[in-house]
Amino acid sequence: MERAELLEARTAWRRQGKLVVFTNGCYDLLHPGHIRLLESARSLGDLLVLGLNSDASVRRLKGASRPLLGESERAALLASLQSVDAVTIFHEDTPRELIAALLPDILVKGADWAHWIAGREEVEAAGGQVQALRLEPGYSTTGIVDTILARRP
Repeated sequence: MERAELLEARTAWRRQGKLVVFTNGCYDLLHPGHIRLLESARSLGDLLVLGLNSDASVRRLKGASRPLLGESERAALLASLQSVDAVTIFHEDTPRELIAALLPDILVKGADWAHWIAGREEVEAAGGQVQALRLEPGYSTTGIVDTILARRP
């Protein structure tokens, strides 16, 4: 969804009394840890909105060799998951502006980001909750990439 479309949908969801959960990330290489985090996030409300880092944003955060999959492909994969109700791409380094506009009822990040969650102040000021969910041990995109590279002949 484009941001404007998402914000219109948010207005309708609010009128319907739907509890909106938001999370974000690069989701460069979808793995079981991602799936479990998204399912846990979705279980907290009626709808899960996922903010996806654009390709340019991923490169700034992770380096020139990333992302492994383009934003359109990543968005399509994520949107096909039963736990994800809407995907929107953001181009900034953090989703703070998007979160401030959307004002989800619950903002979720993995526990690895518990020390700093972009949008926390905006969500809490609006009466929402912020939760850092436990990560599935043993899964990370960087770790998977390193394993693949180590196995090359």
